[in-house]
Amino acid sequence: MSFLDKIGFGKLKVGLTKTKDDLFGKISRLVTAKKKIDDDFLQQLEEIFLSSDFGYDTVETIINNIKERAKSDKYETDEELNVLINDEIKKIFTVSTSSFRTFDFNIHKKPFVIMVVGVNGVGKTTSIGKLAHNFKKAGKSVLIGSADTFRAAANEQLEIWAKRAGVDIIQNPSTKDPASVAYDSVSAAVSRNADVLIIDTAGRLHNKSHLMEELKKVKRVMQKVIPDTPNETFIVIDATTGQNGLNQVKEFANALGEVTGIILTKLDGTAKGGIVVKINNELKIPVRFIGVGEQIDDLQVFDSDDFIKAVFEK
Repeated sequence: MSFLDKIGFGKLKVGLTKTKDDLFGKISRLVTAKKKIDDDFLQQLEEIFLSSDFGYDTVETIINNIKERAKSDKYETDEELNVLINDEIKKIFTVSTSSFRTFDFNIHKKPFVIMVVGVNGVGKTTSIGKLAHNFKKAGKSVLIGSADTFRAAANEQLEIWAKRAGVDIIQNPSTKDPASVAYDSVSAAVSRNADVLIIDTAGRLHNKSHLMEELKKVKRVMQKVIPDTPNETFIVIDATTGQNGLNQVKEFANALGEVTGIILTKLDGTAKGGIVVKINNELKIPVRFIGVGEQIDDLQVFDSDDFIKAVFEK
C-alpha cells in the first residue's frame, strides 16, 4: 500500500468510526463471551447485523452460511471466529463488485458522460463537486452541466463547488428546461474535447411522474449529440435514510432503465454502515463511491475489502 493509499485508507477508517465502534465492538464482545457457534450465538449475531442495517434477506444469507461453515471448519480462537464472520460478509460483495476502481482510468472515447440523479437533500451537489475534484486531480479535463433548473440555489451551489474543484460549469439561468442545458453541456464537452462531463439533474419528488419523465427527456436529448449517452448513471443516496434510500434507487432505476452505480453519502454520520452490504446484496447495483466526510477529498472509490478491513480490523 502506497503512502497516498494509506492516507485514503486512514480517512476511510476515521469516516467509518461510528460503524466500527458499534458493529465491530458488539461482535467482538459476543465472540469473547460465547466462544462457540450455537443457536444463542447466531441469534445474537443476527440481532447485531439487523441493528446495523444489513437487512433481513442479507442477514439470513450470512447467518445460514456461518451455520454451514461451523459444521465443517474448526476454530480455536476468537480471532479465527472473527475471520469466519468476516469471510461470510465478504462473500456478499462478490456478485457486483465495482469495476470502477480508480479516477485515473483510460477514456477510450471522449467525453465520458456521467448523469447524476437523486432526491434533494442527499448530498447530490456536494458529491458532483467532489467527483469533479477527484477526476481533475487524476489529470482529467472536467466539465459540469447544471441541469437542475428547478432550484435557483442548485445553480449557485454547483457553481461554488465547480470553483472549489477548479473546473468549468455549463449553465443557463434563463431557461427552466433541463434538457436544453444537458444538450448544451454535451455539445460543449465535445467541442472542448473534455475528458469527463458530469450532468446534475433535478431531485424533487413531490411530483414523481413528472420528474421521471423529465429525466427520460434529458437522457434522450443528450443522445442526440452522442448516442448511447450517458456512459454512467449514478444515483446519490443518504446512508442515514435506510430502506427509504433503497426505494429511491428502485424508482429511479425503473424510470431510467438502468442505474449503473450508487454514491452513498454521509456514512461518517451513521453507525448503520451495514447498509452498504444490504445495498450490494438486495439491489445488485454496485456502490461506486462513498462519502466519509465534508471535505472535498472525502469522496472515495468504494472497495469492499477496504470497507471490511476498516470496520473489522482491530
